[in-house]
Amino acid sequence: MFNIGFAELILVLLVAFLVVGPKDLPKVARWLGRMVKRVRQLIRELKEEVGWDELTQETDVIGQEMKETLREADVRADLKQASQQLTDSVNSAKKETVKAIQEEKK
Repeated sequence: MFNIGFAELILVLLVAFLVVGPKDLPKVARWLGRMVKRVRQLIRELKEEVGWDELTQETDVIGQEMKETLREADVRADLKQASQQLTDSVNSAKKETVKAIQEEKK
């Protein structure tokens, strides 16, 4: 959740030990644990009231639909095919023109 490594945890505990003292450290740790639990519960309740999970699911579905629509609307393959056909037609016309010119010269 917080991406705290072992070294950072040791440093935080050392600072807490120095600031609070060894006698009151267990009390502070329990109080901090209760506060974290309350905050998590409040966040969970807020998400349920707001419908956050439903909203994120709907957003994911809409995102997937948009990706699919973009994939379907992608005209690059059609343009490439049309370009190839046009190139083939131009090349064919060039060949016919060259043949016609050569036949006229004969």
